[in-house]
Amino acid sequence: MGDEVKILDFWPSMFGMRVRVALAEKGVGYECIEEDLRNKSPLLLEMNPIHKKIPVLIHNGKPICESSIIVEYIDEFWNDRAPLFPSDPYERAQARFWIDFIDKKLYGSVRKIYGGKGEEQEEGKKEMMEILKELEKVLGEKDYFGGECFGVLDIALIGFSTWFSGLESIGNFSIESECPKLISWAKRCLQRESVSKSLPDSKKTTEFIAELRKMIVE
Repeated sequence: MGDEVKILDFWPSMFGMRVRVALAEKGVGYECIEEDLRNKSPLLLEMNPIHKKIPVLIHNGKPICESSIIVEYIDEFWNDRAPLFPSDPYERAQARFWIDFIDKKLYGSVRKIYGGKGEEQEEGKKEMMEILKELEKVLGEKDYFGGECFGVLDIALIGFSTWFSGLESIGNFSIESECPKLISWAKRCLQRESVSKSLPDSKKTTEFIAELRKMIVE
């Protein structure tokens, strides 16, 4: 009898994208249950009663919450397949540090861009570019954040790339002009089947961001 794997998700969520990419990298099939975040399902409230947020991985009836924790769980449970985390303890700790940096810093700046006006939006753009430049330094000249192998830090960041075009359109700025290596990295990641099949089309995300901004700002 095989594992029953479900994800409670919302398609534009870069955090949900992490889970989908991680499962695809491990070759794990799953059922995706799309949530309406304005009218959260009883299942979501039952599976994540503390934060009431997506994504939630439900594995054989048991919920795992918070995307970075879910990815780590996926790596540990399906450990007969290529690892997502580095084997070296120091490199693992570094990967966790930068994932935490992304989680605490990057989404906040993204929100200021799509949900803010004037000074707030400008502040969000400045913050986002500073964060992306720091991450570009970590990437350096490597193909992926872990070197030659696609891994957990790539998974943590790649979902944000689907938002780049929409944010640039709203904020009237260019990420590629300041972080060309990061954009090349994103294009490289999209050549992987696990990524291309797990991420929504950036045009669809751009349309979503425009509609989101209308609801918040206009």
